[in-house]
Order: sequence, then structure tokens, then C-alpha cells
Amino acid sequence: MPRRDASAAAGEQAAAPTRRPAAELPPGFDEEATRLLAHPRLRLALAHYCHGMATGAALDWPYYKLFDQLGRYLVCFMLIHNYYAWRERGGPAPTLAALQRAAGGSPRHTAGFVAALRAGRLVEVEPDPDDRRATLLRPTERVIAEIGRSQRLFVEATDIVEARSPGRGAALADPDRLGSLISRSAAYVLENGTLLHAFPAVLHFTLRDCGYPMLAAVIGRHYAATVAGAPEGVPLGRRALAERFRVSPAHVGSLFAQAEERGWFALGAAGEIASMDEDFLAQFERWSAWQMVHFERMWELVPRG
Repeated sequence: MPRRDASAAAGEQAAAPTRRPAAELPPGFDEEATRLLAHPRLRLALAHYCHGMATGAALDWPYYKLFDQLGRYLVCFMLIHNYYAWRERGGPAPTLAALQRAAGGSPRHTAGFVAALRAGRLVEVEPDPDDRRATLLRPTERVIAEIGRSQRLFVEATDIVEARSPGRGAALADPDRLGSLISRSAAYVLENGTLLHAFPAVLHFTLRDCGYPMLAAVIGRHYAATVAGAPEGVPLGRRALAERFRVSPAHVGSLFAQAEERGWFALGAAGEIASMDEDFLAQFERWSAWQMVHFERMWELVPRG
């Protein structure tokens, strides 16, 4: 990964935790990720992860698109955190003001986005039992399922690597268990910084509308062609992806042109993968291994009752 100068590092430390990489990893974390990276079933497991991320959200249009960009995702991520931290661990009441402090963005933007979620019946409000003047924000099961989709799929990927039967991923069909897992993960971010910002190429896609699921579609297609037993990849033609993710073909073309300019990957005229940079793929796989280790550790904190 590129080295950062002292001024950049100082700026990151001053930034909100949702906008900077974790200052340090827990003991044994990177060693466990390295073990996963060497495992013969890792790429098969990630092929299934990518397939799950690329085959569409559980929510109908236009709602699911609300979550497929990092800034909007983080608002929902922290909203879920605040609710479960309050409900399970005696945290502060999950009010709009608390969310504005945690989300790391503009308070006005956060308020407007929450209003849109409420209008779409994706977030509900309820009175605070300890202060009837306060209004609490409660995520619906649909929001928990969509925000937690990547987390659940990473847990399922670890199930494949570790050959667990039954696996832990199936338990995350319970929205409260998944909400608790999301909340534990967000608590880690608030204390330490993100695991995402250490991977600039992956971060690049998360900042674009539907960029991360499109990245998963590309990586999944690569695995489909190179990994035995991998699920079939989704079509990568611009129009096909535009229809799948409800964006314009021009947006898809722009995103893929940026990737080609950076030397990450290139697509042929028919949407096939013409080239895949090994360093780019290695960055995605290490990011994935970090996520798998992270959620294994967060799983141990989730209530089983």
C-alpha cells in the first residue's frame, strides 16, 4: 500500500473515525488474515461472497440504491449501531442528534437522509421510555438486512473456508442478531477507525453509486472463470449492469474507464474480463480477509439468546 507522509497521517488522525484507517490492528489480526489468504478454499468462498453482493439487494427499487454509496451507507450503519448499543449495552438514546454525531458527515445531510428513510418506511420512530420529549430512531428489518448483507456474506465465506456445518451465517437471518453484529462492528470503527480506508482501490468503488456491488460483479466474474466450483458470474455488459443496479450505462462506463486508467482491470467489447491486475486482486482479497477476521471477532460478542 502507498506510504503516507506525516501531514497526511496527522490529518487522518484529526478526521472522524469513519474517514480514516484504524490506527492499529488488534493482536493477531493480520496473522489470522494471512492464514485465510493462504487457504485453498478462500477464492471459492470469495466467489460466493461476490455472487451474493452482485445479484441484487433484497429491497425493491428505488430503496436499495439508498445504501450503495459509502456516505449513505454509514448513516444507516451508525443508526443501527446506536439503536442496538442503546438496547443491548446501555448506550445513549438513538436520537437524530446522536446519529449526527456518530455518522461523520454533515448534520443537515444526515437529517435529510433520515427524513427520506422515514418517508420510505425504512426507519421508524418511537418515544424514549425515559424521556417522552425525545424521539428514538429504530431501523427496520429491511434496513438491517441490506446494511448487513456484506457482513453476513463475509461470515458465510468464513463458513466455507472453515468447512463449518451448520455455519454461522445462517444465524444472521435473525435481524436482531445481525443488528447486534453491525453494532459491534460500528463500535470498533468509532473507537479505532475503519478497516476500509487502508484499501484505496476498494474505497474508490465504495464512493461511487453502486460502485462496490459493481466491483463485486467484476471480481466474481473473474473467479467464475478461474476458480473451480465458483458460481457463474453476472453479465458485465454496460447495459446489463446498468439495468441490474439502476444506474446509467454512462455511469458504468465511467467507473470501468477509471479502473482501466488505473491499471486495475479492463473489460472487452462484449463485457468479458480482458485483464485483471494481480496487485489489485490481492488488495481486494486482503480487504476481504480482514473483514472475515473482523466479523469472526465481532461474532463472539453477539448475544446468543
